[in-house]
Amino acid sequence: MTIQIVILENPMSAFSIAEAKAQLSAIVGMVENGEAVTITKRGIPVAKIVPVNAPPARPKIDLARLRALRESMPEMKESTVDMIRRQRDGVIDAVDR
Repeated sequence: MTIQIVILENPMSAFSIAEAKAQLSAIVGMVENGEAVTITKRGIPVAKIVPVNAPPARPKIDLARLRALRESMPEMKESTVDMIRRQRDGVIDAVDR
């Protein structure tokens, strides 16, 4: 016999199949308000109901590519702070590189 322990992110948003049948309207209301609801069978998550217009997962940043881009950029002659101050004061019209 195997025992599986599952820790849900938000146990208040988890319903057994029987509870989900009995409270479907309330669950749909929760999902409409942006909450994800987990359906369990014998305490094990088997399904997740999420809003249709849920925001997509943020893409992972490719750190190696970002580092390569940063290293390929030319080195600035002065600090960004000094350059912005000169632009603000009207000393230069465009960025000097």
